[in-house]
Amino acid sequence: MLRLNRITDYAVVVLTQMANEPDKRVTALQLSEESNVPAPTVAKVLKALAKEGVLASQRGVNGGYRLARPAGDISMLEVIRALEGPISLTACVDGAEGDCNVELLCPVRGNWDRVNTAIRSALADVSLEDMAIPTMFGVPLGAEGAADVRLAGEAR
Repeated sequence: MLRLNRITDYAVVVLTQMANEPDKRVTALQLSEESNVPAPTVAKVLKALAKEGVLASQRGVNGGYRLARPAGDISMLEVIRALEGPISLTACVDGAEGDCNVELLCPVRGNWDRVNTAIRSALADVSLEDMAIPTMFGVPLGAEGAADVRLAGEAR
């Protein structure tokens, strides 16, 4: 099973919160209170995202964090890489050599790159802006037909 770390999940929660007010500079404590994510976790997430250029930080009395770019220009690939490192399903990716005892005999050697490329491409196509859109049953709440989905879901 592919699963992101909890810290990455928290990062997406915090970032989508920030995406809703992109010009607002916020502190870890403010984000913690608004998101119910523990303050030390929020601080860790913000520091890692600032280090990778997803967030811009400012020290001092009026300091805090804000998105470094518009939410539409920040991909989920970038966020996940900032917190989890390179995305790959196996160790034998991107021409890596020497990590496998059967590397020279492996019939799928190099083919995992295709799978990893597809996953990275899919994540690159989803922006923070996309993630910040509220949904219900997989349908954006502001979209046409969302009321119908709500009613159908309530009837169950």
